[in-house]
Amino acid sequence: MRNINRFIKTGALVIGMTVLNSCIGDLDRKPFIEVTSASVYNDPANYKKVLAKLYAGLAVSGQQGPAGQPDISGIDEGFSSYLRQYWFAQELTTDEAVIGWNDGSLPDYHDMDWSSSNEFITTMYNRIFYQITLCNELIREASDAKLKERNLTGTEFTTYRAEARFLRALSYYHGIDMFGSVPFVTEQDAVGSFLPKQGSRAEIFAYVESELKAIENELPSPKQNEFGRADRAAVWTLLAKLYLNAEVYIGTPKYTEAIDYSKKVIGAGYTLHTNYQGLFLADNHTSPEIIFPIRFDGQNTKTYGGMTFLVHAPVGGTMNPAEFGINGGWSGVRTTSAFVSKFTDITGKTDSRAMFHTDGQKLDINDIFTFADGYAMKKFKNVTSTGAIGSNLQESFVDTDFPLFRLADIYLIYAESVLRGGTGGDVTTAVGYINQLRQRAYKGTTGNVTSINLDFILDERARELFWEGHRRTDLIRFNKFTAGGYIWQWKGGIKDGRGVSDNLKLFPIPAADLVANPNLKQNTGY
Repeated sequence: MRNINRFIKTGALVIGMTVLNSCIGDLDRKPFIEVTSASVYNDPANYKKVLAKLYAGLAVSGQQGPAGQPDISGIDEGFSSYLRQYWFAQELTTDEAVIGWNDGSLPDYHDMDWSSSNEFITTMYNRIFYQITLCNELIREASDAKLKERNLTGTEFTTYRAEARFLRALSYYHGIDMFGSVPFVTEQDAVGSFLPKQGSRAEIFAYVESELKAIENELPSPKQNEFGRADRAAVWTLLAKLYLNAEVYIGTPKYTEAIDYSKKVIGAGYTLHTNYQGLFLADNHTSPEIIFPIRFDGQNTKTYGGMTFLVHAPVGGTMNPAEFGINGGWSGVRTTSAFVSKFTDITGKTDSRAMFHTDGQKLDINDIFTFADGYAMKKFKNVTSTGAIGSNLQESFVDTDFPLFRLADIYLIYAESVLRGGTGGDVTTAVGYINQLRQRAYKGTTGNVTSINLDFILDERARELFWEGHRRTDLIRFNKFTAGGYIWQWKGGIKDGRGVSDNLKLFPIPAADLVANPNLKQNTGY
């Protein structure tokens, strides 16, 4: 079956291995099962189970689900999942989302006054390097030399190793996007306690680029791997995203390369999902548009983070939880008036991407901690396209996958890269791709455009991709995240919003890691 959820469920087997090349001691990680590398890797069946743990690392937060055996301690396990922390960092810092919870330093995200001691930023950083460390372990143990020692043969081991390298590259991409210059550790480094050197943003950019190119032909062709596992199209998508942001990351534009890899994905056989809302439902694993998801299953990937959070947290007020396939909402996340203004008609009757719940909600946010302040959103649901509720209504864990990479983003990357001067594409084709998105949204040609510019692309990315983890990176690339003249309510901690310092384009290296590792240098301004 093309279903990675049961594959993920087996991944807890390997957690007790001594795998950490830690950046802050042991990342507060707790071993639960006393096994050794030898006892795991002598059995060829276990390699896929170890790989399952790597994919699970993006979705769940520990070993038993939903809580009780965390990968990382020091924070509530429900908060500590990779996807939930990534979403916080990419969305709560922008015009697309506010959250009405006063947990610890969580409000600092939207206020944009975080520090190096912020526990949520620290958890995101720890998640990235915990994931990288686990990837390093499998890559190390699946080397040709190790396999030969164990008399193991088969092309599947090459594929597993390539998938682990892809997942490691993805986390290093997140690292340079959010933190800039970060600790750098690979499978070549010895296992055990040591102090990693800090790789510059440019050095790690080059490393991610070279890794992705090296594994491209070691992965299955597009759509030929199990759904939820990386294939060549996932590699091409990550390269396109890396090149789109190259001018921010390394000061050198690579829009031609972004076009080249976008064209590879576009030619790989993906098509737009017919109905926009269907991309965010409990049977979205059937979508022809999703290139690489983070998979969830109400029975097998139980977590209070990930998609359980993204379905529950936006539901409150007069919203009916049953419409979302859950047994209750968490009354947390809404959006700002600045995002609402991207739509000329907020009813959804004109542009179906307008998913606002306005009944009982105010457009203006006078108090972030009041759920009724700010329009609520109806994007993610735990119901299928036929109206069936997800598999675990009783516990309310969801079946909906998170579409980390999808074709619509590639269309928008192509169009933006053409407008920014990349070669190998053309404006006419770019407008055609944009109109495909708008024809789906408008259910016809009434929303078609005849010309596009960069401001339009930024707004179209907001309308098409909101709450999918793109917004912070997009605003930085367009110089509208900090003091670039774009203001939304409560930006900078005041109701009407204000510009903030450019140093906030990067998060700080956590204070605990700076104390533990003298090789690290803090980002400017912290």
